[in-house]
Amino acid sequence: MWFSYVGILLNAAMHRGIPQGRTGQESLSNYEEAARIYGLIPCYVQLQDLDLDSGQCSAYVLKGHAWTLERMPIPRVIHNRAIYMDVGSRHKIERLLSQGYLIFNAFNRYGKDEIHQLLKQDPLLATHLPKTQIAAPLSIADMMRHYNDLVMKPCTGSVGRGIWRLRRTGTAWKLTYSPSGRYYGWKTVTLRQNKLPQALRNRVGRVPYLVQERIALAEYKDRPYDLRVTVQRGISGQWEITGIYAKAAPSRTFVSNMAQGGKAFPAETVLGESLPRLSPEAILSEVRHLALRIAEKLGQHLPMAADFGLDIGLAKTGKPYFIECNGRDQRYGFRKAGLNEIWKETYRKPMAYARFLLGS
Repeated sequence: MWFSYVGILLNAAMHRGIPQGRTGQESLSNYEEAARIYGLIPCYVQLQDLDLDSGQCSAYVLKGHAWTLERMPIPRVIHNRAIYMDVGSRHKIERLLSQGYLIFNAFNRYGKDEIHQLLKQDPLLATHLPKTQIAAPLSIADMMRHYNDLVMKPCTGSVGRGIWRLRRTGTAWKLTYSPSGRYYGWKTVTLRQNKLPQALRNRVGRVPYLVQERIALAEYKDRPYDLRVTVQRGISGQWEITGIYAKAAPSRTFVSNMAQGGKAFPAETVLGESLPRLSPEAILSEVRHLALRIAEKLGQHLPMAADFGLDIGLAKTGKPYFIECNGRDQRYGFRKAGLNEIWKETYRKPMAYARFLLGS
């Protein structure tokens, strides 16, 4: 079989850790195994080592059991697994794209407000969106008049940090948040005269936030949960569902993110116990259809997107609601849920899509 190089673009810290095998939750062995299936050789690069003038780069390649740093032409197809927020990095990626390099998931950081507005344009998807506004003191007060449970989240936040919950209990409103941003630091305070605290007013004044109706989620062992649905492009170039697992919030919190202490479980196990009167197969079928429609809608507006981790919440009736979209799906939740084969498949799909882009 004739082999082609495919680039795996990593952030600088992860790239430095390759020789010592310190790549966090990213499994390079899964990339190696998946790439061989499609006649590819992964080479691991960082953005600063891509020389646009010469068309050359420095990349780690596995030779036998050792990593070697080699000088080679920039691969024509690159799978981006890094996050770049600075203007200079985004400009360099744009230059690479303009020179004909195919970088899928090139821009994988999306504003929650941007995603919400895109999905709202689809009448069917709009029925699966919680009521949402841009957060400001007036809009929060308006939402408090219509709903008893609200969530405020930063438009560009990740892994559950910076989320606040406002909930009415009787005639009083309570605010739950984590001052440290860590899963073990949550606290709840009662609002005085139902007025927003200055800390919250300052936060939404400095950082773009959404205020959103909080759906009363189904619970597993008394813990609210949602479903992580991994949707990827594969060998056909079309969107496909790779897998689904459930993630339940830790006790005393309402955030299910793995980085905030959430626990992963096989979806069928959780659905069967939490919604016993409903068919897990029917729920998952509806979730799959919703996730594919979301991916197809977003894919029309987000160039070179090929990998989404969608969080889908379930009301206690079983109706699915879109919560948020992750442009760089962490994947390791499948492994933590004991779904090792699906975890490996999340690496096979990008390599299959790379082969599709190279021409199979």
